[in-house]
Amino acid sequence: MLKIAVYGKGGIGKSTITSNLSAAFASLGKKVIQIGCDPKADSTINLLGGKPLRPVMDYLREEDEDPESIEEISRRGFGDVLCIETGGPTPGLGCAGRGIIATFNLLEELRLFEQTQPDVVLYDVLGDVVCGGFAAPIREGYAQRVLIVTSGEKMALYAANNINSAVKNFEDRGYARVEGIILNRRNVPDELQKVKDFADGAGLRIVGVIPRSDEINHFEDQGKTVIEGDPSLPISQTFLDLAKRLLDEPANEPVCGIMSRQATVQTDPCGGCGEA
Repeated sequence: MLKIAVYGKGGIGKSTITSNLSAAFASLGKKVIQIGCDPKADSTINLLGGKPLRPVMDYLREEDEDPESIEEISRRGFGDVLCIETGGPTPGLGCAGRGIIATFNLLEELRLFEQTQPDVVLYDVLGDVVCGGFAAPIREGYAQRVLIVTSGEKMALYAANNINSAVKNFEDRGYARVEGIILNRRNVPDELQKVKDFADGAGLRIVGVIPRSDEINHFEDQGKTVIEGDPSLPISQTFLDLAKRLLDEPANEPVCGIMSRQATVQTDPCGGCGEA
């Protein structure tokens, strides 16, 4: 089972990349689960025809009893991807990180992986804070690899550095490893070089480059990934090629022609904030 946590600055395109990768894996014949780990609960919307999924935390607040089956807190999307959203607390009340932990505990009780037997599990995680519940997806038994999404923009690289540093702080715990960086292009000047320089300095590699594409926005307006909208497009092929390489290559081996120093980090960036 391939289990990947996708981190990055808020608004950098994590959900777009994660959902398109889920669709790509599904198009390759894999059984896929995507778990959105963000209070906004919008990670899976483009796998579900633009219709939001009721988050697990909303279910737990609104129902008298805990769910008895995975089907009560999930929905099947494009390519039969099983979609789950953790959600978060009532705005202004509670901690979103604790919501992720509560959701993961529930998924364990419902024996999610044993019941569904997925080939690929993708966690789409709010990446501005990598502590407490937001570190839960990279703990032992959940994700094996971490992908950090960034552009060449200063604040995106700043967040990427924070994520990588948080992971390094817990490299001796034997949890998920940083697999590398996905460059989601914003067409800033010298963008590729800026990201390569950052990757070299951080001891990471660029595992994929997603070009700026109007087709992504076009199909998101229809509640679709580009894979669903038109799998023949070059941008669709970019996601399909990345999915194939992630499936075929061992962890921390090159998955594209762009590579900096190989990362060997193992982690749990729980950050010691007391949430776990």
